[in-house]
Amino acid sequence: MHTANSVIIKAPRQRIFEITSDLENWTPMLPHYRYIRFHERSENKLKNVVSMACWRGWIPLSWKSIHEIKPDVLEVHFTHLRAFTKGMVVIWRYDETPDGVNVSITHDLNFRVPFLAPLMEPLIGRVFVEPVACRTLATFKKILEEETGK
Repeated sequence: MHTANSVIIKAPRQRIFEITSDLENWTPMLPHYRYIRFHERSENKLKNVVSMACWRGWIPLSWKSIHEIKPDVLEVHFTHLRAFTKGMVVIWRYDETPDGVNVSITHDLNFRVPFLAPLMEPLIGRVFVEPVACRTLATFKKILEEETGK
């Protein structure tokens, strides 16, 4: 499974990266996120193990992942650790464009049960991952553009 969602945000690239990479910002800023719990934190806070939970409509979703902030390349990585999405790799990228910063999120998953993959991958991707990613990006866009007056 591969999904890609993106949005152009008219705000400074570094500011977008700072806000979106800091998971402590998420629950106060993103109304569809129920909680984020830190289980392990590296000393420099660049690599953490977290449990995250959000709403997809009325459906509660939750997952546990490794969260890695990569300030040298301005990327944020998540690797899911359990359940249906175990092994899914999520990458946030921040690319300058003439119109603003293209913030993109990709989700890649090789489903562990091959005979269920044709059914589960579209369900996970289209029904759960893409709508949550779109809402997350749209909310950050609104917040960051209001902050910068764009």
